[in-house]
Amino acid sequence: MDVGSLLTLRNLVHLIDIAVVWFVIYQLLMLLKGTRAVQLMRGVLIVLIIKILSVWFGLDTFSWLMGQIINWGVIALVVIFQPEIRRGLEHLGRGSVFVKTRKQNEEQEHLIEALDFAMQYMAKRRIGALISIEQNTGLEEYIETGIKLDAKVSGQLLINTFIPNTPLHDGAVIIENNRIAVAAAYLPLSESSTIPKELGTRHRAAVGISEVTDALTIVISEETGEVSFTLNNELIRNLDRQDYLNMLHKQLGQVGNVNAKSGFFRIVDAFFKGGKPK
Repeated sequence: MDVGSLLTLRNLVHLIDIAVVWFVIYQLLMLLKGTRAVQLMRGVLIVLIIKILSVWFGLDTFSWLMGQIINWGVIALVVIFQPEIRRGLEHLGRGSVFVKTRKQNEEQEHLIEALDFAMQYMAKRRIGALISIEQNTGLEEYIETGIKLDAKVSGQLLINTFIPNTPLHDGAVIIENNRIAVAAAYLPLSESSTIPKELGTRHRAAVGISEVTDALTIVISEETGEVSFTLNNELIRNLDRQDYLNMLHKQLGQVGNVNAKSGFFRIVDAFFKGGKPK
């Protein structure tokens, strides 16, 4: 093999190397998209810029201080990004980082059908409901406030949960891994002044959870039967059936069952929660 062929082969290897690195970075950014980790990464970037500027202008003491923050910050980042790190490892453990399985698609279709059935029934009868569906950001701290169900999602169960004057109707149902994790959970109330005054606590809770997570939350008004969604700090009101079905397919399809736990990671997760693997 002559020198020209070797150089061409080496250049090809370098191109593949760069492409793989960019692909990995892209996948990491997709994992972080819609989570609080994005804001934290911006903070890290600002600290790095300040460090570079302090060195550039010869601010030795300040540069040393920023260096200490960066050194100790590596440990802090591991703790802060623990949910995102665990999610990435779960992806690798499932062997489905880039491809959704047929089972995942079937589970999501079943979830959408169950939600559709329940929403039609409750909207017509003006039964108030609040349903939050976990996406990329974990809802564990809010799940802990509810009454554990760990049940397969069905339209009938959702309807029965929100029937007025029953023990579980007051609060939110949280759906995690395509299962009803808890009912009667407490969600944070939004203090936003942009929420119309005619809307009640359910809508404020739905907006509140959308301010701190990327959960998709469904609200049905008991006064009007109006169906609303909240997502990424946005309240989308007065949805008809076709509108909310399109949104459910779009949002749940994007998640790709990111938080589904399997194998070793379910055991580890159960260990830290003090329970049994599901």
